[in-house]
Amino acid sequence: MRFASTVFRSTALKRRVFAVILMFTFVVIAYSQAPKSNLPPPSDPTLRDSNKEESKDDPRFGSPEAEMRSKLEIKDEKKKYDEHVARAKEASQLAAQISTSYQTHNSFLSDDQKRLERLEKLTKRIRNDAGGENSDDQSELKDVPAGMDKTLQKISDMANELEKLVENTPRNVVSAAVIDQANKLLCIIQHIRGSR
Repeated sequence: MRFASTVFRSTALKRRVFAVILMFTFVVIAYSQAPKSNLPPPSDPTLRDSNKEESKDDPRFGSPEAEMRSKLEIKDEKKKYDEHVARAKEASQLAAQISTSYQTHNSFLSDDQKRLERLEKLTKRIRNDAGGENSDDQSELKDVPAGMDKTLQKISDMANELEKLVENTPRNVVSAAVIDQANKLLCIIQHIRGSR
């Protein structure tokens, strides 16, 4: 009898152990299939709330992919800004070359015509990149000095001022001063191109 009760206890114990192992297996499987967050829960309650708001906008917030994308966007914006500043510098140089060439030869050369066309294109691009649009306002013509040499010197001075405005304007800022200066410069350039 003692032997029978020991066997019975041993079988019951095996069944209990088997049941515990089976339950543990189900718990592990259920846990492994549950969705997991890559972000550890913040300890600060204010951070916890802000992370919830940010994670609603971008579920990959804090992920390496999102960080890399942000870095690439910043790099692209910096490149565009550098190109914008380079265009303003080239416009200033072209205006100075046109003025110097006219003072030297007392007439427009074919190279000056090409430079003037390039200056107009650059100035339009600078204005558009700064957030401006085409303007048919001819009110700037009252500022055109008499004489071609003085007009070309004024263009050179205005292009130089435009370059300084562009250099001093931060990225991603719509500058009314840059747009206004570009429009004035364009008006005088178009006046020269039409009057020759």
